[in-house]
Amino acid sequence: MERLNDAVIRQYLIQRFESGGLEPFEIMQELHVCGSQAIADVVTLRDESHCYEIKGETDKVQRILAQGAHYNKAFRRITLVTTANHLNKALQLAPPWWGIMLAKQSKQCGVVITSVRKDKVNPEFDSIWALYTLWKDELLQLLENPMPKDKRRNMTDIATMIAENNKKLEVSKQVAVMLSYRHKLKMASDYKFVTYS
Repeated sequence: MERLNDAVIRQYLIQRFESGGLEPFEIMQELHVCGSQAIADVVTLRDESHCYEIKGETDKVQRILAQGAHYNKAFRRITLVTTANHLNKALQLAPPWWGIMLAKQSKQCGVVITSVRKDKVNPEFDSIWALYTLWKDELLQLLENPMPKDKRRNMTDIATMIAENNKKLEVSKQVAVMLSYRHKLKMASDYKFVTYS
């Protein structure tokens, strides 16, 4: 059987999302967060952004300590997806608000992913750092009454203005909406029409 590495787990994790029967939502991969200080493996975009960090059989689960510091700033919902050989260590290292999912090989289904621990709202979520996930033009769209001078402001000033005027939950939802819109635009631009002669 193939090793349960990041690529294999990711494939089945995305399949699991797509066949879940829930309302439509976007799935982004390799999303840069906190000014590109970390890269989230998979992010689902429903009402809010939910970060999924994958640690396969040969990965070092201890890396979540460094990565997690950034995820905790950028996402209210975080889940670690890992394998049996890392499960005990993951339960020790992952913050108690992180969800944990277990990926196991199955002869019938290839890979089965089950929930071990449900995620909770992350108390370390930081609105300003979450807003840094967006591009400047996306931040400008979130200003209530944008003025020409706002385009000259730096990202820190714009993010601070938005964070000061919105609750954390609202910021989380706004970020998810803008990322979803970005993803849809990218998918549309990547789509190519094929003509047959």
